[in-house]
Amino acid sequence: QVQLVESGGGLVQPGGSLRLSCAASGIIVSLNAMGWYRQVPGNEREFVARIGHFGSTNYADSVKGRFTISRDNAKNTVYLQMNSLKPEDTAVYYCKAPNEYWGQGTQVTVSS
Repeated sequence: QVQLVESGGGLVQPGGSLRLSCAASGIIVSLNAMGWYRQVPGNEREFVARIGHFGSTNYADSVKGRFTISRDNAKNTVYLQMNSLKPEDTAVYYCKAPNEYWGQGTQVTVSS
């Protein structure tokens, strides 16, 4: 059974940084495309970043140049490094694996 557990969210001031982690079990992250999405209450869940099984990456325009997706194959974990955070980055961030497997989400709040 695939399980994805996100961590690393929290409260940060504008301009600050956070690193989210997605620890996976039941799936090998290096052999699958993994993604990060986010959702604000009342809005649809939106794409943030993706890393393909060959290591190629894609980003939403709104985070390009500020966020970096990566993975640690030995730890079977996917990361999202978020720099220069803005209030509009406030959301619940979700890790996604193929076949619609989702984590439980981690809250990121950017506020002074």
